Amino acid sequence: MAASSISSSSSSSCQLDDGLKDNTHKFLSLASLPLPSNSQNNWIASESRTNLSLKASGHPCLKWRTGVSLFQSFLTKEDNVESLKQELLDAISPLDRGAEATPQDQELVDQIARKLEAVNKVKEPLKSSLLNGKWELLYTTSDSILQTKRPKILRPNGKIYQAINGDTLRAQNMETWPFFNQATANLVPLNATRVAVKFDSFKIAGVIPIMARGSGRGQLEITYLDEELRISRGNLGNLFILKMADPSYRVPL
Repeated sequence: MAASSISSSSSSSCQLDDGLKDNTHKFLSLASLPLPSNSQNNWIASESRTNLSLKASGHPCLKWRTGVSLFQSFLTKEDNVESLKQELLDAISPLDRGAEATPQDQELVDQIARKLEAVNKVKEPLKSSLLNGKWELLYTTSDSILQTKRPKILRPNGKIYQAINGDTLRAQNMETWPFFNQATANLVPLNATRVAVKFDSFKIAGVIPIMARGSGRGQLEITYLDEELRISRGNLGNLFILKMADPSYRVPL
Protein backbone atom coordinates (compact mmCIF):
# COMPACT_ATOMS: atom_id res chain seq x y z
CA MET A 1 0.00 0.00 0.00
CA ALA A 2 1.48 3.34 -0.99
CA ALA A 3 2.14 6.08 1.56
CA SER A 4 -0.22 8.49 -0.25
CA SER A 5 -3.20 6.19 0.34
CA ILE A 6 -2.45 6.07 4.10
CA SER A 7 -3.17 9.75 4.62
CA SER A 8 -5.80 10.25 1.89
CA SER A 9 -8.90 9.74 4.04
CA SER A 10 -10.19 8.43 7.35
CA SER A 11 -11.85 5.48 5.61
CA SER A 12 -8.55 4.31 4.13
CA SER A 13 -7.00 4.79 7.61
CA CYS A 14 -9.52 2.36 9.07
CA GLN A 15 -8.83 -0.07 6.26
CA LEU A 16 -5.14 0.11 7.08
CA ASP A 17 -5.90 -0.68 10.74
CA ASP A 18 -7.68 -3.85 9.65
CA GLY A 19 -4.94 -4.59 7.16
CA LEU A 20 -2.25 -4.28 9.81
CA LYS A 21 -4.09 -6.67 12.09
CA ASP A 22 -4.45 -9.14 9.18
CA ASN A 23 -0.75 -8.74 8.39
CA THR A 24 0.09 -9.42 12.06
CA HIS A 25 -1.82 -12.70 12.02
CA LYS A 26 -0.28 -13.63 8.66
CA PHE A 27 3.19 -12.83 9.95
CA LEU A 28 2.71 -15.06 12.99
CA SER A 29 1.44 -17.86 10.75
CA LEU A 30 4.16 -17.48 8.16
CA ALA A 31 7.03 -16.99 10.62
CA SER A 32 7.53 -20.73 11.00
CA LEU A 33 7.43 -21.50 7.24
CA PRO A 34 10.57 -21.42 5.06
CA LEU A 35 10.40 -18.81 2.31
CA PRO A 36 12.41 -18.61 -0.89
CA SER A 37 15.15 -16.03 -0.59
CA ASN A 38 13.52 -13.63 -3.07
CA SER A 39 10.13 -13.93 -1.40
CA GLN A 40 11.66 -13.38 2.01
CA ASN A 41 13.50 -10.28 0.82
CA ASN A 42 10.31 -8.95 -0.79
CA TRP A 43 8.38 -9.58 2.46
CA ILE A 44 10.97 -7.75 4.57
CA ALA A 45 11.13 -4.86 2.10
CA SER A 46 7.32 -4.59 2.06
CA GLU A 47 7.19 -4.53 5.88
CA SER A 48 9.94 -1.92 6.01
CA ARG A 49 8.15 0.34 3.51
CA THR A 50 4.92 0.05 5.51
CA ASN A 51 6.67 0.97 8.78
CA LEU A 52 8.46 3.91 7.14
CA SER A 53 5.18 5.16 5.70
CA LEU A 54 3.49 4.89 9.09
CA LYS A 55 6.35 6.71 10.78
CA ALA A 56 6.33 9.51 8.21
CA SER A 57 2.59 10.04 8.56
CA GLY A 58 2.51 9.78 12.38
CA HIS A 59 -0.20 7.14 12.02
CA PRO A 60 -1.72 5.85 15.30
CA CYS A 61 -1.07 2.28 14.19
CA LEU A 62 2.64 2.79 14.79
CA LYS A 63 1.95 4.07 18.31
CA TRP A 64 -0.26 1.02 18.91
CA ARG A 65 2.49 -1.31 17.76
CA THR A 66 5.08 0.45 19.90
CA GLY A 67 2.84 0.41 22.97
CA VAL A 68 2.12 -3.29 22.62
CA SER A 69 5.81 -4.04 22.16
CA LEU A 70 6.82 -2.10 25.28
CA PHE A 71 4.07 -3.74 27.34
CA GLN A 72 5.10 -7.20 26.21
CA SER A 73 8.74 -6.39 27.02
CA PHE A 74 7.75 -5.21 30.52
CA LEU A 75 5.77 -8.39 31.17
CA THR A 76 8.65 -10.53 29.93
CA LYS A 77 11.12 -8.82 32.29
CA GLU A 78 8.74 -9.15 35.26
CA ASP A 79 8.18 -12.83 34.49
CA ASN A 80 11.93 -13.34 34.23
CA VAL A 81 12.53 -11.77 37.66
CA GLU A 82 9.85 -13.91 39.30
CA SER A 83 11.20 -17.00 37.58
CA LEU A 84 14.73 -16.27 38.80
CA LYS A 85 13.49 -15.65 42.34
CA GLN A 86 11.68 -18.98 42.38
CA GLU A 87 14.72 -20.73 40.91
CA LEU A 88 16.86 -19.24 43.68
CA LEU A 89 14.44 -20.24 46.43
CA ASP A 90 14.21 -23.78 45.04
CA ALA A 91 18.02 -24.03 44.95
CA ILE A 92 18.54 -22.96 48.57
CA SER A 93 15.51 -24.71 50.07
CA PRO A 94 17.25 -28.04 50.89
CA LEU A 95 20.55 -26.48 52.02
CA ASP A 96 19.75 -25.68 55.69
CA ARG A 97 20.62 -21.98 55.28
CA GLY A 98 23.82 -23.03 53.51
CA ALA A 99 25.14 -25.42 56.18
CA GLU A 100 24.53 -28.41 53.91
CA ALA A 101 25.74 -26.75 50.71
CA THR A 102 28.47 -28.40 48.67
CA PRO A 103 30.88 -26.28 46.60
CA GLN A 104 28.72 -27.12 43.58
CA ASP A 105 25.60 -25.95 45.43
CA GLN A 106 27.33 -22.72 46.39
CA GLU A 107 28.38 -22.09 42.79
CA LEU A 108 24.85 -22.69 41.49
CA VAL A 109 23.27 -20.39 44.08
CA ASP A 110 25.84 -17.70 43.34
CA GLN A 111 25.14 -17.91 39.60
CA ILE A 112 21.38 -17.50 40.09
CA ALA A 113 21.93 -14.66 42.56
CA ARG A 114 24.12 -12.84 40.04
CA LYS A 115 21.39 -13.12 37.42
CA LEU A 116 18.96 -11.49 39.83
CA GLU A 117 21.49 -8.81 40.74
CA ALA A 118 21.82 -8.00 37.04
CA VAL A 119 18.10 -7.12 36.82
CA ASN A 120 17.91 -5.26 40.13
CA LYS A 121 15.65 -2.22 39.72
CA VAL A 122 16.44 -0.51 43.03
CA LYS A 123 19.67 1.31 42.21
CA GLU A 124 19.92 3.20 45.52
CA PRO A 125 18.74 0.70 48.15
CA LEU A 126 19.96 2.78 51.10
CA LYS A 127 17.38 5.41 50.14
CA SER A 128 14.57 2.92 49.55
CA SER A 129 11.82 2.24 52.09
CA LEU A 130 11.87 -1.38 50.89
CA LEU A 131 15.06 -1.87 52.91
CA ASN A 132 13.43 -1.10 56.27
CA GLY A 133 12.28 -3.94 58.50
CA LYS A 134 13.24 -7.36 59.81
CA TRP A 135 14.59 -9.86 57.30
CA GLU A 136 14.88 -13.62 57.81
CA LEU A 137 18.15 -15.22 56.70
CA LEU A 138 17.49 -17.98 54.16
CA TYR A 139 21.02 -18.70 53.00
CA THR A 140 24.59 -17.62 53.58
CA THR A 141 28.15 -18.76 52.91
CA SER A 142 29.41 -17.19 56.17
CA ASP A 143 31.08 -19.79 58.41
CA SER A 144 30.88 -17.46 61.39
CA ILE A 145 27.08 -17.59 61.16
CA LEU A 146 26.63 -21.20 60.12
CA GLN A 147 29.18 -22.60 62.61
CA THR A 148 29.44 -25.77 60.52
CA LYS A 149 32.48 -26.99 62.47
CA ARG A 150 30.41 -27.31 65.62
CA PRO A 151 28.11 -30.25 66.34
CA LYS A 152 24.68 -29.46 64.95
CA ILE A 153 23.18 -29.24 68.40
CA LEU A 154 25.53 -26.35 69.23
CA ARG A 155 24.69 -24.35 66.12
CA PRO A 156 21.90 -21.78 65.78
CA ASN A 157 18.93 -23.99 64.92
CA GLY A 158 16.12 -21.45 65.03
CA LYS A 159 15.48 -18.61 62.66
CA ILE A 160 18.09 -15.90 62.22
CA TYR A 161 17.09 -12.33 61.46
CA GLN A 162 18.77 -9.15 60.35
CA ALA A 163 16.93 -5.84 60.74
CA ILE A 164 17.89 -2.63 58.99
CA ASN A 165 16.47 0.87 59.25
CA GLY A 166 17.88 3.06 56.52
CA ASP A 167 16.47 6.28 57.96
CA THR A 168 18.33 5.88 61.27
CA LEU A 169 21.26 3.90 59.80
CA ARG A 170 20.88 1.17 62.40
CA ALA A 171 21.13 -2.60 62.01
CA GLN A 172 20.52 -5.57 64.29
CA ASN A 173 21.38 -9.27 64.02
CA MET A 174 19.17 -11.67 66.01
CA GLU A 175 19.51 -15.38 66.64
CA THR A 176 16.63 -17.39 68.04
CA TRP A 177 16.77 -20.92 69.44
CA PRO A 178 18.88 -22.00 71.27
CA PHE A 179 21.14 -18.98 71.98
CA PHE A 180 19.02 -15.84 71.36
CA ASN A 181 22.13 -13.73 70.88
CA GLN A 182 21.79 -10.22 69.46
CA ALA A 183 24.09 -7.53 68.09
CA THR A 184 23.32 -3.96 67.06
CA ALA A 185 25.39 -1.71 64.84
CA ASN A 186 25.65 1.70 63.26
CA LEU A 187 25.77 1.90 59.47
CA VAL A 188 27.97 4.35 57.63
CA PRO A 189 27.10 4.77 53.93
CA LEU A 190 30.07 4.38 51.61
CA ASN A 191 28.07 4.75 48.39
CA ALA A 192 24.51 4.15 47.16
CA THR A 193 24.64 0.39 47.82
CA ARG A 194 27.41 -0.24 50.38
CA VAL A 195 27.72 0.51 54.10
CA ALA A 196 30.38 0.11 56.74
CA VAL A 197 29.03 -1.84 59.72
CA LYS A 198 30.23 -0.83 63.20
CA PHE A 199 28.85 -2.98 66.01
CA ASP A 200 28.26 -1.19 69.29
CA SER A 201 26.44 -3.63 71.59
CA PHE A 202 25.74 -7.32 72.09
CA LYS A 203 23.27 -9.34 74.13
CA ILE A 204 24.08 -12.84 75.32
CA ALA A 205 21.03 -15.06 75.51
CA GLY A 206 19.02 -11.98 74.66
CA VAL A 207 19.28 -10.53 78.17
CA ILE A 208 22.94 -9.97 79.13
CA PRO A 209 24.07 -6.67 77.58
CA ILE A 210 27.68 -6.11 76.56
CA MET A 211 28.74 -2.69 75.31
CA ALA A 212 31.50 -3.09 72.76
CA ARG A 213 31.64 -0.01 70.60
CA GLY A 214 33.85 -0.49 67.58
CA SER A 215 34.80 -4.04 68.53
CA GLY A 216 33.43 -5.54 65.33
CA ARG A 217 33.55 -4.00 61.87
CA GLY A 218 32.76 -5.00 58.33
CA GLN A 219 31.06 -3.90 55.14
CA LEU A 220 27.81 -4.90 53.52
CA GLU A 221 26.65 -4.26 49.96
CA ILE A 222 22.98 -4.59 49.01
CA THR A 223 22.99 -6.02 45.50
CA TYR A 224 19.30 -6.89 45.02
CA LEU A 225 16.20 -5.53 46.73
CA ASP A 226 12.44 -5.78 46.31
CA GLU A 227 9.39 -6.12 48.58
CA GLU A 228 10.12 -9.78 49.34
CA LEU A 229 13.77 -10.55 48.78
CA ARG A 230 17.15 -9.03 49.57
CA ILE A 231 20.57 -10.18 48.40
CA SER A 232 23.67 -8.78 50.10
CA ARG A 233 27.40 -9.43 49.88
CA GLY A 234 30.00 -8.88 52.59
CA ASN A 235 33.51 -7.53 52.25
CA LEU A 236 34.90 -11.04 52.84
CA GLY A 237 33.01 -12.36 49.82
CA ASN A 238 30.13 -13.95 51.74
CA LEU A 239 26.67 -14.11 50.19
CA PHE A 240 23.48 -13.42 52.16
CA ILE A 241 19.95 -14.12 50.92
CA LEU A 242 17.04 -12.93 53.05
CA LYS A 243 13.27 -12.64 52.83
CA MET A 244 11.15 -9.91 54.41
CA ALA A 245 9.59 -10.98 57.74
CA ASP A 246 8.31 -7.74 59.29
CA PRO A 247 8.52 -4.41 57.40
CA SER A 248 7.32 -2.47 60.47
CA TYR A 249 10.17 -3.58 62.77
CA ARG A 250 12.36 -0.80 64.22
CA VAL A 251 15.94 -1.32 65.35
CA PRO A 252 16.60 0.06 68.86
CA LEU A 253 18.54 3.30 68.93
